[in-house]
Amino acid sequence: MQAGIVQVTSLSPRQDGGRPPDGRRIAAGNGMASGGSVLPGSGLPSGSGLPSGDGVASGTGALPVLPALRELLPGGLQRGSVVAAGGWSLLCLALAAGASAAGSWCAIAGLPDLGVAAAADTGLDPGRLLLIADPGAGWPQLVASLLDGCDLVILRPPSRPSAQVRRRLEAVTRRHCGVLVVAGDWAGAQCRVSIVRQEWTGIGAGHGRLRARRAQVVADGRGAAARPRARWLWLPGPDGAVTVVAALGEPEISGGPAAGELDIGGQGVGGLGVGGLERQGVRSAG
Repeated sequence: MQAGIVQVTSLSPRQDGGRPPDGRRIAAGNGMASGGSVLPGSGLPSGSGLPSGDGVASGTGALPVLPALRELLPGGLQRGSVVAAGGWSLLCLALAAGASAAGSWCAIAGLPDLGVAAAADTGLDPGRLLLIADPGAGWPQLVASLLDGCDLVILRPPSRPSAQVRRRLEAVTRRHCGVLVVAGDWAGAQCRVSIVRQEWTGIGAGHGRLRARRAQVVADGRGAAARPRARWLWLPGPDGAVTVVAALGEPEISGGPAAGELDIGGQGVGGLGVGGLERQGVRSAG
């Protein structure tokens, strides 16, 4: 999002009865939503801030996930829940892609270097996607507003949230029956999904191009998600898609325990995507 843009709106008109229910638009330039609520960073009064209280009962149903994630997340992403996805990576986009493809509105906040092409390649619909590069110091209020209008919100918190902020955002998530996917840790998360190992393919004996990544993804949590599940996924595969790895061969590059995306030349692979690396002409050092 560039400076001077005053509104964040869908690139295509609504075609169903899903969210946002009132056609609400988020205004980035003047801090106002079309419904009259004040967003942070505007210099205008923000009222009482985040809603207080424990919220209402958790929403029923779930948001769908990509076929590659169904064994990890049987039943999909439960509405009213927080999902912690570890550090920022392509996994965060993959978690949202199933809901977006099914027609849900999604928002991404706190990722100024996000590659929109990579998001679209993963399966997110740009016409139902809101991007807020810098949510500012009042990011909790902004996220609460996004949860009021979107089914799923991906957030990389710009600062470590206090226990009070976490509880209030969890209450907002339950109240609006949404899903909050956090690129980072979240003490109260009902589900945790993380990459524990990754292997890059495409580079031979010191030369070649990165073509794909195999990632071992583990999901666990509370309640029905208490039993850990692990699967090897192409994240992304040679064609850019997120799919299940049918069989593991010898990896050409082993990244070991993953601590986030591999950075090459200061740019995250998760932001660029494999296609972005190809366009950049990134090669290994011989």
